[in-house]
Amino acid sequence: MRSQVEKLTNKPFVRNVIVVATGTAMAQIVYMALSPIITRLYGPEAYGLMGAFMAIVIIVGPVSALTYPIAIVLPKKEEDTQGLIQLSFLISMFSAGFLSIMLLLFYNQIINLFNLEDISPFLFLLPFVALFSGVLQIAESWLIRTKQFKVTAKVAVLQALLLQGSMVFIGVFYPNAAVLIFLSTFGIGLKAAMMIALSNKRENFDFKLKKKRIELIKKLAFTHKDFPLYRAPEVFIDAVSQGLPIILLASFFGPASAGFYSIGYTVLSIPSQLIGKSVGDVFYPRISEAANNGEKMTNLIKKATYYLGVVGILPYIIVIFYGPALFRFVFGDEWGMAGEYARWIALWSFFKFLNKASVTALPALSAQAFQLCSTIVTLVSRIAALVIGFYVYKSDLIAIALFSITGAILNVVFIAITLHISKKHDQKI
Repeated sequence: MRSQVEKLTNKPFVRNVIVVATGTAMAQIVYMALSPIITRLYGPEAYGLMGAFMAIVIIVGPVSALTYPIAIVLPKKEEDTQGLIQLSFLISMFSAGFLSIMLLLFYNQIINLFNLEDISPFLFLLPFVALFSGVLQIAESWLIRTKQFKVTAKVAVLQALLLQGSMVFIGVFYPNAAVLIFLSTFGIGLKAAMMIALSNKRENFDFKLKKKRIELIKKLAFTHKDFPLYRAPEVFIDAVSQGLPIILLASFFGPASAGFYSIGYTVLSIPSQLIGKSVGDVFYPRISEAANNGEKMTNLIKKATYYLGVVGILPYIIVIFYGPALFRFVFGDEWGMAGEYARWIALWSFFKFLNKASVTALPALSAQAFQLCSTIVTLVSRIAALVIGFYVYKSDLIAIALFSITGAILNVVFIAITLHISKKHDQKI
């Protein structure tokens, strides 16, 4: 048994997953240790306002560079990688400028259209979100490509300590939503800066546009056009579907309901951050390598999905059975309803956790059009579930239950179709 464990841990894939997961685990320990203090300092309403703002961040951030940073992992030539880094940065700059102009010209209209009065003072932080998020995605993809997983792990811990520690320290004197929102926004930039500062070959993060590289950048933009055409809309729609519950709950039932959902969703994202993202970060270059070498990929996806299920099932089951009691104990009595939300969110989160390998494999399978269609179906289904819960049942809890059951079913279907696509791909080899 011992020899089998040693043999398993000596495999580069498993070893890299352990490195990333260890750093993420330490960061999550910091988060869980300080969260009970933060929730008691700020309360559900402040947490709900932060959640509503972060729901917009979730939508804006991932598409700020039109998902071109994801392509940084793929090229064989180093010159192409550098070109994609500069392309991604240019688009991030453009996104930040575009958001600034839109806010200056249509500030009141945007607030009224999306019912954002409660968080209106913070909307001018969104251009910073776009720029910081783009640079962060570039740094993350570069570290994945160069397999600097120790840097990723170290930064995860440092950011958790600095960000959560600041929330506690400042919250003792100024426990309001503005503190949470400002720190969360600039925490994105801090993480990007630390990744670049601690990485090897920092000269590769030269974002200055060089004339001799302009033609290459144009060529790369066209070569990887499936990312802005398919992946960026998919990521945007998926982000809308993730942020939608918070925005609608705040609108329908008030900031406290949004706060309950935010803390429940955040806690249940821990396994995904701890294991799912770690597996995804290591699995992506492995599956890309398999595609470049003409290897069959179905078994790789199946194995990764199976191991995710084995590792992930226990924490979600515990929340389903004991959610309310756990949340009252950890976060305080006023957070008991968040535990009721979490029971249902756990069902959806488990199957979302399982599909991590499938989502990661799609770029290598050239199946991003399928992912876009799947995400559109998911968004429409989730909106329908929330609207039925509000207008038919007049209940936030039923709305969350319908939302989560729909999400669980759609994730199962997603995994099944991805495996079917992979099998067809393997037959051509």
